[in-house]
Amino acid sequence: MPHKILIVDDEPNIVLSLEFLMKQAGFQVRTASDGEAALASMQADCPDLVLLDVMMPRKNGYEVCQSIRGNADWKNTRIIMLTAKGRDVEREKGLALGADDYITKPFSTQEVVERVKELLATLSS
Repeated sequence: MPHKILIVDDEPNIVLSLEFLMKQAGFQVRTASDGEAALASMQADCPDLVLLDVMMPRKNGYEVCQSIRGNADWKNTRIIMLTAKGRDVEREKGLALGADDYITKPFSTQEVVERVKELLATLSS
């Protein structure tokens, strides 16, 4: 069974390219355009990994990350934060809130696919 990925970003072009890449890599993909939709999607069907933008309407990525980590049912879900905020303080905040990885925009699409595969490999082992 393919791993399930939830892409959460309010920028349609980023969602489209990530969705295409993840499907090409053999993953089952869902998308959400804001933090509240992301949490509703997680309630309906918990993904193995979330690609999570930081700057979004109706709950930012930090709040969503905190909510995911606060729910025991979602403890095994991996989180990669994607953001244009590349300062160390933002990165540290994301990791402190429970993100497994942090990628700054603009990013190499191949790098994102590789990081996703690496994190999902830790679920299987």
